[in-house]
Amino acid sequence: MTDNKNILIKKILEQSIYPVLPEQLISMISAVSLEHLRNLTEIRLRINQPLLLVLGNQDITVNPMGEVVVNYNEAYLCNQDDIQRTLQLMSKNSLYAFEHQLKMGFLTIDGGHRIGLTGQAIIDAGEVKTLKSINGLNIRLAREVKGCADQIIPYIITKEGQVLNTLIISPPRCGKTTILRDLIRQISMGSNIYKGLPVGVVDERSEIAACKSGISTVDLGIRTDVLDNCPKAMGMLMLIRSMSPAVVATDELGRAEDIHAVREALNAGVSVVTTVHGKDLSELLHRPYVGELLENKYFHRYILLSDDPRVGTIKKIIDSSNNKILWEGAKKC
Repeated sequence: MTDNKNILIKKILEQSIYPVLPEQLISMISAVSLEHLRNLTEIRLRINQPLLLVLGNQDITVNPMGEVVVNYNEAYLCNQDDIQRTLQLMSKNSLYAFEHQLKMGFLTIDGGHRIGLTGQAIIDAGEVKTLKSINGLNIRLAREVKGCADQIIPYIITKEGQVLNTLIISPPRCGKTTILRDLIRQISMGSNIYKGLPVGVVDERSEIAACKSGISTVDLGIRTDVLDNCPKAMGMLMLIRSMSPAVVATDELGRAEDIHAVREALNAGVSVVTTVHGKDLSELLHRPYVGELLENKYFHRYILLSDDPRVGTIKKIIDSSNNKILWEGAKKC
């Protein structure tokens, strides 16, 4: 398993991350041992602050030679040039072409890796128009882990082969998109127990399918259709009208229009598998829009994730009809 993780992170870094980093940063990160980097989830750059490599639920700093250091005074400090050169590489010198993503506070690069940004917000008519004077970047690494949803599948597919409406609940950085991706693949492919079903994916942030020129670069199964870079609410209705999916999947519900689209899909007889940021059910019940879906039991199953003891840990699987806990513990997917 360790060798596989080392090979995976080496491939991700060389194919997707290093091409968008300046040589100086590449030199430092590549000097860190794969035993450290195999758990890498984020690379954080902040002006005048140490370069941080986030490894699951901990982080490390390195000096200019790429040696791991505990004393922050010895760590490499990111500068304005590091930020600017990284932005130029990520946007291929056309940052203006990413204006829609900039106002959302992120960019998505090849491989489905999301780059969070902070800086000065430009407000127009009460809404964020764009960001300028970028002062921080958070490179969040996406992984394709086939089989990571094996433990969940038996709880969300009935003996008759119907996919139950499922909400994956997770704090940030706990693997929800990785698990969602594998659920889509398995539902689409089928098995010797259940038949494969047509799945429609609305990939608003280009993270699930990691599309390049509209074509998925990860395996989502042979019966999956993807709407890339499309708002969730609009995309769900488009897929239902045009592609006849049995299941619609999307990531990170939150807005009122997202909730309306979920209700429309369920009323049309289409199963929904999706995710939401959150710690637990009680927190979500008090949240606008999402709380309504929980109160009215639109979902059959709740999957709660954690990063303890490691990213991708399944804390609970809950039947919404009676709040019965079907599984509880620390099952690593």
